[in-house]
Amino acid sequence: MVLDDVLAARELLRGVARRTPLEGSRPLSEAVGGPVHLKCENLQRAGSFKIRGAYTRIARLPAHERALGVVAASAGNHAQGVALAASLLGAAATVVMPVGAAIPKVEATRAYGAEVVLAGTTVDEALDVARERAAATGASLIHPFDHQDVVAGQGTLGLEVLEQCPDVRTLLVCTGGGGLLAGTAVAVKALRPDVRVVGVQAAAAAAWPGSLRAGRPVALPRMATMADGIAVGRPGEVPFGLVRDLVDEVVTVQEATLSRALLLCLERAKLVVEPAGAAAVAALLEDPGRYEPPVVAVLSGGNVDPLLMVRVLRHGLAVAGRYLAVRVRLLDRAGSLAGVLQEVAATGASVLEVEHVRTDSRLSVDEVEAVVRLETRGAEHAEEVVARLRAAGHVVERA
Repeated sequence: MVLDDVLAARELLRGVARRTPLEGSRPLSEAVGGPVHLKCENLQRAGSFKIRGAYTRIARLPAHERALGVVAASAGNHAQGVALAASLLGAAATVVMPVGAAIPKVEATRAYGAEVVLAGTTVDEALDVARERAAATGASLIHPFDHQDVVAGQGTLGLEVLEQCPDVRTLLVCTGGGGLLAGTAVAVKALRPDVRVVGVQAAAAAAWPGSLRAGRPVALPRMATMADGIAVGRPGEVPFGLVRDLVDEVVTVQEATLSRALLLCLERAKLVVEPAGAAAVAALLEDPGRYEPPVVAVLSGGNVDPLLMVRVLRHGLAVAGRYLAVRVRLLDRAGSLAGVLQEVAATGASVLEVEHVRTDSRLSVDEVEAVVRLETRGAEHAEEVVARLRAAGHVVERA
């Protein structure tokens, strides 16, 4: 695939895909020591970059094939991209989603007009079902990343980055199956070969490093990450050669850093981003000195389950030392819990929740346990709270 394929895809997408904004980030710029910009694909139609590739693929189907409908598999973002693209092009769409897919993503896919089939526990299993359905019905399979048209459509993001930040030196792109990374690299390296293109994966679902070492796509035996949007067990055949030849590096990030990145996007950039979409920001948080500025970090999507958002934000606060949960063992007498809360109040911490446990095999008959969840100002403040409770004679454990 070459630059002309990406340029042709951009013509197809005019009036369909939004030219998403590029926003500066002061905290990340301070950490890196130079300008850092966020490419806000979380503000794209259907909530992610996926509309770019899905629309390009479906629009290029011959009319008689499009009339038979399309079928796809996805945990959420590709599902919504295919559903929207199919509705815009007048094609019937069926999307196979894993049984555990987030309910808001399932409902959004249906709202765009697609039939949703829940099958399998992973995207790879759902993709097997989608292939079977396509073979049985004659519908065209719209693969989430393993097709040249999809890769070309995703590559239009790279063209926008170069136009919006002409002096970019490093481009960080979240990576699952590789469609976005491959397409972006095609566009960027053709026009600016000096730009360093870096893929970012969740360490708990990182198929690319091993595959690149092996020289071929290699499937992971297992995955476990909050970043479901990039939890792909095996890189695509089409993206693989492009990533191998054009991408400078693929790095991995930890789950805790993904939480911190999501929290930073929400608090400092006022942007709702899903864990997968925050992977590039996580890479900057883990090793800011590794990337030459100006840096552009792609926020690939914002389709996050509100319940997951709550859990991830709480995790991010805990990692940052701003959320503290402690177990305090007390004598079962009037005023014991009040004494604990007075000590907490003296530190300036804010009590979020208190759980009073009276029945537990670990407790003596004259003991109770209080689980106190607090908001603190940071790691040092959290240590101050624990130290004060212990100084007051309480037995304290972090919960």
